[in-house]
Amino acid sequence: MRSLPVYASYAAALSGAFWQNGARNFSGQAAAAPGPKPASVLIVGATGGTGRELVTQALERGYLVTALARDPAAVQINQINNARLRVVQGDVLDYPSLESAVKGHEAVLCALGHKQYFRPTHILSKGTGNLLRAMNAQGVRRLVCETALGIGSSAGRMGLYYTFFVLPIILPFYFWDKTRQEQAIAASLADWVIVRPGALTDGARRGRYRHGADIGSFLMTVRISRADVADFMLNQLTDNTYLKAAPGVCW
Repeated sequence: MRSLPVYASYAAALSGAFWQNGARNFSGQAAAAPGPKPASVLIVGATGGTGRELVTQALERGYLVTALARDPAAVQINQINNARLRVVQGDVLDYPSLESAVKGHEAVLCALGHKQYFRPTHILSKGTGNLLRAMNAQGVRRLVCETALGIGSSAGRMGLYYTFFVLPIILPFYFWDKTRQEQAIAASLADWVIVRPGALTDGARRGRYRHGADIGSFLMTVRISRADVADFMLNQLTDNTYLKAAPGVCW
């Protein structure tokens, strides 16, 4: 039992570090006029759960879509033969392939993730750094990137289960890399929006969810489907309410 206060202190300190090192700008630009709808978008992380939803929904909205994947065969969506979809091979850690993929697009949607949870990693931060560098080189300004609640101003808002078990035991390295990812985005020249969802589910798209500052709960686990996260991310391509801010989103 004497170890319990030590563990609680560790979990609380980790949450504090996530708060200190993630983006903490929620101001947004609520008065800004809506931006023009981009014609073509690049989706990074297209083989993940949110990425597949982004590809499907972007096509439904009429975008010209390029899906970046290390293994193009892994892009499994219902509209794989859609004439407005192009799948290209590339790796966010391989800068030349990334810059080639970014070229010619007007916006980027990033749902980058991985499953290397139990060791230090820089995949998210280095990959996003390369993406920002490629966007700057190609003159692409708009970036909408998925991270997670529990970082920056949203520290602790995944609920007690995540704050005192999941993050300190299972995901400390993963979330620490997410803080570096957010730092890179916030320091960039891009017109960025960081989207922080709650715990992700494979549920259907509801089209109704809460978003903005102070989203989440310090007690209960908050959730949202990947389909609704994709819906919200796509909305940010033309809505400047959260430009250069990091809204949370959950049901």
